[in-house]
Amino acid sequence: MACYQQLLVAVDLSEDSRAIAAKSAELARLWGARLRLLHVIEFVPVEPMSDALVPVVQIDDQLIARSRSQLAALAVAVGLGAEDCQVATGNVKAEILRQARAHKADLIVLGCRERHGLSILVNLTEDTVLHGAACDVLAMRVSKEPRA
Repeated sequence: MACYQQLLVAVDLSEDSRAIAAKSAELARLWGARLRLLHVIEFVPVEPMSDALVPVVQIDDQLIARSRSQLAALAVAVGLGAEDCQVATGNVKAEILRQARAHKADLIVLGCRERHGLSILVNLTEDTVLHGAACDVLAMRVSKEPRA
């Protein structure tokens, strides 16, 4: 079996992202693979009649800038350069799949949480990516409870 050569690691910039990125970086080092970090910002539509419609562009630019900064810091922490990071906007599920195709990823890595009750019926990102990807998908279990 050939080792993976192009890893795309989708992170949400939560506390768990560091562990996912670190484990993925170690796998990439062991396999001699290239690793790319991806964070996708999904915009939530604003009410059309809201007074807050005007400052949304500024908030979005600030959010993108903050995300880029956080992703760059995460990359440095796991030994990656700025060229291995990307912040994208759009539908999270579709953007992960699009980026995987664009960069010819042969493995997508993302975090997943244990689900119980009705949440099992919800189509989460990892489910959509798993079924829509043309490559392998590795879902790393993340903590069940938020960290302090």
